[in-house]
Amino acid sequence: MSEHIEITPVDGRVEGSIRPPGSKSITNRALIIAALARGTSQLSGVLDSQDTRVMLESLGRLGLRLMHHAAAARVEIEGCAGHPPAPLADLWLENSGTSIRFLTALCALGHGRYRLDGNQRMRERPLGDLVEALAQLGGNARCEFDNRCPPVTVFGQGLAGGTARVPGKISSQYLSALLMAAPSAARPTRLEVAGGLVSEPYVDMTLRVMEAFGVTVLQPAPGVFESTPQEYKAQAYAIEPDATAASYFFAIAAITGGRVTVEGLSRGALQGDVRFVDVLAQMGCLVEETPGGLTVTGGPLRGIDVDMNAISDTAQTLAAVAPFAVGPTRIRNIAHVRHKETDRIAAMAAELRKLGQRVEEFADGLEIHPAPITPALIETYDDHRMAMSFALVGLKAPGVKIADPGCTAKTYPNYFEDLRRLCTSER
Repeated sequence: MSEHIEITPVDGRVEGSIRPPGSKSITNRALIIAALARGTSQLSGVLDSQDTRVMLESLGRLGLRLMHHAAAARVEIEGCAGHPPAPLADLWLENSGTSIRFLTALCALGHGRYRLDGNQRMRERPLGDLVEALAQLGGNARCEFDNRCPPVTVFGQGLAGGTARVPGKISSQYLSALLMAAPSAARPTRLEVAGGLVSEPYVDMTLRVMEAFGVTVLQPAPGVFESTPQEYKAQAYAIEPDATAASYFFAIAAITGGRVTVEGLSRGALQGDVRFVDVLAQMGCLVEETPGGLTVTGGPLRGIDVDMNAISDTAQTLAAVAPFAVGPTRIRNIAHVRHKETDRIAAMAAELRKLGQRVEEFADGLEIHPAPITPALIETYDDHRMAMSFALVGLKAPGVKIADPGCTAKTYPNYFEDLRRLCTSER
């Protein structure tokens, strides 16, 4: 793909329907759990993206037998009944946080030496809390540079079980990784979340996928999770469309005053990011659930003050909608996104200012004061969500260019093609 892409403004309202590809979050959870199951699982609706490919490649290096039918969005995987078979593996995870965190815990269940690494940004992303929690459960892993970040080497010897305290302020993925691995430990496991939990809906998602494969986790108290030694059972499992990707299309309805349906999603979806439609409703949009999916109809937009901790991956989407509202929009309680693919708070503030917006940046978020939009080349910081969200601004204002559009391959390789199709007569 070219070094940048210029977004063509739309003429009037956008109306139509679209089905985004499968959820990355569910895909990578289902792959881990199917890998740990006994028997052969059939996964449908599987996302084909950089983040899921590195997961599939890594599972293959760990000795799992699998077949990936990318065009059909299907994966067939023969599980290892709780213990990955390869005694030695080097895993390359690019900048996929879910992959490196989930696989670090899975490797602890093996018997051998496993090294996990990624690109330069991955080497800046925290992993130490997970390494320490694994040690409390009898695991043995070490961050190579003693900086609590990848690369990490896991000396697999199985997990004994027991009790571990897991910090929850940086990422819920540490807890999800441990939850998925815990049923394969030798003894019962108790996980206690310390200091509150960010992105809590992702933990609920983890538990629901585990339940679909026959494993139950008890929650005797808030922030406490208990599991006994159990075996995942292979399943035929369907993966929902990606709710975070859906947020961009819902936002198109909001900023153009149009009407967009995202097929295959409902308010009862596993993914917490489906709640982004409630944020748009607060701004003045109409949200309807139909047999075909969720529909958003745009209306006059007003600025809001919103805590986005639970749905922080959609904060950039809201940042792209905010310039078209009347009054300021305050996004709160997302300090943890400074540790994502980039420092997302700083990146949002910098690029919104390029677009002529007045922005106040805080430790845990930002406040956006709408102003006339000025043409700008938007830097994307190798962050797929910066590219996908800020492209929306260009649908209403000329002269918006997105640098490095190819970075969307991380979770949505065909994003710009689908955006064009929805916003033109091709829909």
